[in-house]
Amino acid sequence: MKKSDFNYHLPEALIAQQPLSERTASRLLCLNRETGDTLDRQFNDLLDFIEADDLLVFNDTRVIPARLFGTKTTGGKIEILIERILDEQHALAHIRSNKSPKAGARIELDNGYFCEVEGRDNDLFQLRFDNEKPLLEILAEIGHIPLPPYIERADNENDFTRYQTVFGKNLGAVAAPTAGLHFDETMLEKIHAKGIQTAFVTLHVGSGTFQPVRVENLSEHIMHKEFFAVPQETVNAVNETKKRGGRVIAIGTTAVRALESASRSGVLHAGFGDTDLFITPGYEFKSVDAMLTNFHLPESTLLMLVSAFSRYEFVMQAYRHAIEQKYRFFSYGDAMWVSR
Repeated sequence: MKKSDFNYHLPEALIAQQPLSERTASRLLCLNRETGDTLDRQFNDLLDFIEADDLLVFNDTRVIPARLFGTKTTGGKIEILIERILDEQHALAHIRSNKSPKAGARIELDNGYFCEVEGRDNDLFQLRFDNEKPLLEILAEIGHIPLPPYIERADNENDFTRYQTVFGKNLGAVAAPTAGLHFDETMLEKIHAKGIQTAFVTLHVGSGTFQPVRVENLSEHIMHKEFFAVPQETVNAVNETKKRGGRVIAIGTTAVRALESASRSGVLHAGFGDTDLFITPGYEFKSVDAMLTNFHLPESTLLMLVSAFSRYEFVMQAYRHAIEQKYRFFSYGDAMWVSR
């Protein structure tokens, strides 16, 4: 298939710029992945579609305040988006500036902190933060929440909690696993009260999730890499679920990518590392039976993944329906349930 097959027109008014007052107040579009039938429901109705034999798999990554603002020694303004923390002093980052800094350039940050450009790694800059505090502590003090580019406002205090899942614990993402944003503590309690099991994987979502596919032929696309980890406890839970005839339900495309990356051999294995798995129509899913997801950007790799999980025409038809019914799109938007 081609990139243009996944294009659609979205009115700007449907791009959610703010989270709703309550996490569970979102709408839920239900898509039958085998028939293409759709239902318009509310997120709290998700419990109607999940059985006690099922397993919900969440991504427990946590977003770091990865956006920094600084000044070059020449006086020029600079914006830094940390892509990956390498250790307590080093990171790979995107830099936005009128002129790209060269190796050795010093960047002054807020509160007297600074960093130095050590070199380049393709599109990323390698930075050294030679300060008294570890990098994560510096980010916690002066960093900003890295809201996606389609949210056209500065981050605020509310984003520090709402652009995080309530169950996130492993710091490392620069974008939220947005399907998980719909769950609050009460919803999780209801899930457990129904006897539904939960498990966790980690996938540190990178800024590459927002990068457009630049080639028309999908086979030529180079997928960005993201760190993932699947613990043995989750592998055991998945295997037990399959044995009793339950479904493995991935909460978000990031949970899908983690599970399927650990299943490339055909069998799910515990492990960790970088994944560049690019899921497009024709892919045979090995571990995931159902998914909850948000609505994704036109021509994005995430829309391609969802289209692989159901039939392409069903997904595009569901998106047209969502637009007609004025669903809220993207990170702070509504949710979509895809299952048999």
